[in-house]
Amino acid sequence: MADEVILLGFWPSPFGMRTRVALAEKGVVYEYKEEDLQDKSPLLLKSNPIHKEIPVLNHNGKPICESLIIVQYIDEVWNDKSPLLPKYSYERAHARFWADFADKKISDYGSRILWKKGEEQEEGKKGFLDCLKLLEGELGEKPYFGGESLGLVDVAFLPFSCWFYSFETCGNFSVEKECPKIIAWVERCKEKESVSKSLQDPQKIYEYVAVLKKRFGVE
Repeated sequence: MADEVILLGFWPSPFGMRTRVALAEKGVVYEYKEEDLQDKSPLLLKSNPIHKEIPVLNHNGKPICESLIIVQYIDEVWNDKSPLLPKYSYERAHARFWADFADKKISDYGSRILWKKGEEQEEGKKGFLDCLKLLEGELGEKPYFGGESLGLVDVAFLPFSCWFYSFETCGNFSVEKECPKIIAWVERCKEKESVSKSLQDPQKIYEYVAVLKKRFGVE
């Protein structure tokens, strides 16, 4: 009997995109259901009654919440190809540290760039670029954070690249100028079909941001 796999998501969410990359890397066939976050579906509210947030992965009727937990669940369950975590415990812990770092820091500083002004926005921009430079150092000369193949850190961090154009436009800076290795890594990852088919168009993300800025008077 085939697994029933349903992913609840919202198209611009980097957290949803990372789960799609992980599923694609594993070759998992699944049904995608787009959520309206202003009118959340009964399935979402039932599946994630605590946070009521996307993404949620329903696997044979059992919900898994929180994107990094979902990605690691995918890696454990569909473990016959494309491992996302290293074999050894220390290396796994190291990968989890950097995935958590990207998860928290990039989201936090990126939000400040988009939704704040003046000094707060400048602090967000500085923090964001400092984080990218630390991640650049962690990448080093490896093709991927996972070494010779995509790993947990790649899958966790990569979807934020869809938001780089919005961050750059709102913050008046260039990621490529400041952190060229990060952009080279993004382009390398996008050569993989699992990535290119799972990420959103940065221009569409910016158009979505512009609508929100106008709605909330942050222009």
